[in-house]
Amino acid sequence: MKPKSRKEKTEVPARSGRAGMYIRIGEIMIFEEKTIETERIYEGKILNLRRDKVTVEHGTSYREIIEHNGGAVIAAVTEDKKMVMVRQYRKPAERAMLEVPAGKIDPGEDPKQTAARELKEETGYEAEKIEFVTSFYPTVGYSNEQLYLFVAEGLVPGETCFDENEAIDIEEIDIDILFDMVMTGRIHDAKTIISILMIRDMISSGKLRSCRRL
Repeated sequence: MKPKSRKEKTEVPARSGRAGMYIRIGEIMIFEEKTIETERIYEGKILNLRRDKVTVEHGTSYREIIEHNGGAVIAAVTEDKKMVMVRQYRKPAERAMLEVPAGKIDPGEDPKQTAARELKEETGYEAEKIEFVTSFYPTVGYSNEQLYLFVAEGLVPGETCFDENEAIDIEEIDIDILFDMVMTGRIHDAKTIISILMIRDMISSGKLRSCRRL
């Protein structure tokens, strides 16, 4: 088993003369940016935008950062190795996108609760078992948004409960077909690509008991 890398912080004078902070990860030294001041530019219902002045190795710089409360992503898998997908128009991309169900985490809400709620609202399904798989930052260059991926098994069909501003089509697609769509560039949503690749690996390794091995 590969040993875990050690993470240490060491004070090192930056070349500009400013005190800088380096993080040691194993044998690698990485400069850690410190916030000097922050300015709130925009506050919205879904996200906020702030501008931070930060220390960098050669002085100071600015970072524009989108604040987001995060979201839950649901890989809902049927017994015959299909994933429950949703297709909807996404204005930022100006196109219809095939995606896994997902939704914004409300303040103070546990991501697992979000996953169960969004699965029911978008697909009508409830799940006998919802388990955490992993978390990731989809746009780490400019946002603190963190997504939590869950796998849902033992699906029980029911009625959907779309938001008033949602228009969603529901599809159930075989995992092998979805994998091929990822590898041939026919799926363009990052969280969906991650979900498909991870779930296919879980099925092939026998980690999902409700599915037969590939």
